[in-house]
Amino acid sequence: MTKAISELDDEAVRSMSVGAVFTDYVGKISSLDFHRKEDLLITASEDDSIRLYDISSATLLKTTYHKKHGADHVCFTHHPSSILCSSRYNIDATSESLRYLSMYDNRCLRYFKGHKERIVSLCMSPINDSFMSGSLDHSVRIWDLRVNACQGILRLRGRPTVAYDQQGLVFAVAMEGGAIKLFDSRSYDKGPFDTFLVGGDTAEVCDIKFSNDGKSMVLTTTNYNIYVLDAYGGEKRCVFSLETCPNVTTEAAFTPDGRYVVSGSGDGTLHAWNIGTRNEVASWNSYIGPVTCLKWAPRRAMFATASTALAFWIPNQANSSEERAPAETGV
Repeated sequence: MTKAISELDDEAVRSMSVGAVFTDYVGKISSLDFHRKEDLLITASEDDSIRLYDISSATLLKTTYHKKHGADHVCFTHHPSSILCSSRYNIDATSESLRYLSMYDNRCLRYFKGHKERIVSLCMSPINDSFMSGSLDHSVRIWDLRVNACQGILRLRGRPTVAYDQQGLVFAVAMEGGAIKLFDSRSYDKGPFDTFLVGGDTAEVCDIKFSNDGKSMVLTTTNYNIYVLDAYGGEKRCVFSLETCPNVTTEAAFTPDGRYVVSGSGDGTLHAWNIGTRNEVASWNSYIGPVTCLKWAPRRAMFATASTALAFWIPNQANSSEERAPAETGV
């Protein structure tokens, strides 16, 4: 069994090592997501596949293929068998940029039309049936799973990135020029109630996440900087810089206790930092090259990384002082 979240400390984070690797993808994995309450993980890949895993046993449960629209960004809804997936193909022709899918019987439950270009950010509200999508058409759209029509549109500059806080009361939109706007999710039509500027960094934002306690945000940019910001005032708590890699974006994640940030980098290594001390506590070989997707499991001492392969990382106290070679899982 993986370690309880309450036991995470520098030593436990340092001991993280690869428990399983899935190497049967063709092309890059474009996104992954953990279910909030079940031991499940979903991935979307350039090979048009969506794959569902049981993370407690490191087993592949199901693979579906989506040749017409492709599979780009993916996230769970509240139901463990239902997901949202953005399209990779034919968006201009059909406007079918988003689909609500059942993994149980491989049915499309609903299409959501509106975005004219590729979706680059997708997130589900933790408390209700609302979800958000940010697109290269310079808009953020707010949706409801039960209704085909878009519920609200925010017009923005540049490439938008979106995230809900863990209570579902606030959402953040990061955009061109290092601006982060905070909205009340119940009255977003009134405009943002606060705006932060990440001073000195005008690169596009790849990803933004809130910590579980809602006090911090982690922001990654296309020039490979990671910022940990105070979610109330926007002040920079930490800034970390990574090795770059052309045409590869990266993703960072908080541990569930909010004390650590883990990230990939352009040179194929992974890094972990203690936010309180601002010290790097661990650095690992990713074993799968530059990591494009990284998320920490909500209820476990475990994180997943992805490139053209998928890796599960878990604490390994016996080998905490040395890296071990990954166990490879053929599926």
